[in-house]
Amino acid sequence: MNKSLKLQVLGLLLGAALLAAGPAFAQEVPPGASPPAAGPPASPVPWNNLSPDQQRLLSRYGGQWNTLPPARQQALARGSERWLGMSGAQRDQARDRFSRWRELPPDQRHEVRERWQRFQALPPNQQAAVRQNFHRFQQLPPERREMLRQQWNNASPAQRQQMLERARESRMNHMMAPHGPPAHVPPHH
Repeated sequence: MNKSLKLQVLGLLLGAALLAAGPAFAQEVPPGASPPAAGPPASPVPWNNLSPDQQRLLSRYGGQWNTLPPARQQALARGSERWLGMSGAQRDQARDRFSRWRELPPDQRHEVRERWQRFQALPPNQQAAVRQNFHRFQQLPPERREMLRQQWNNASPAQRQQMLERARESRMNHMMAPHGPPAHVPPHH
């Protein structure tokens, strides 16, 4: 495999890791805790402002809703809206991801949360690039994805850093390279 392709695939792999893990833990906050603050303090969400479907879905919180931190109320309200908008297949996939998330050891959860927060801090264009890389990675044959995962997992931290730097350089070179020959402009007479 040529060097450029290896670097592109590494970028895809990193994007896949961020996105595959992100949705599963983004909504999980220990009971009584608030998610990390990312701006002004959260406003409470009155129980009566939730739709009847949301209230049914969140019924186990009904009796204690007013005691939940506002950030938790907002996370539950947003999560219930998303859940209600999902198809059956999407719900099954979400359940699977959440199950895998809960099986992770606490140190791995912490690491994944940090990566997700770094992703969330990226400018929208960089988030879009990560998502695009994830989709490209998903299009690779399963054996190719597994091979790339193994290469990444077997690399030392220094080797991973080198891979990341080469991938950044490759992306920059690709972005700066002309895309095809320049258009011919006839001489002006």
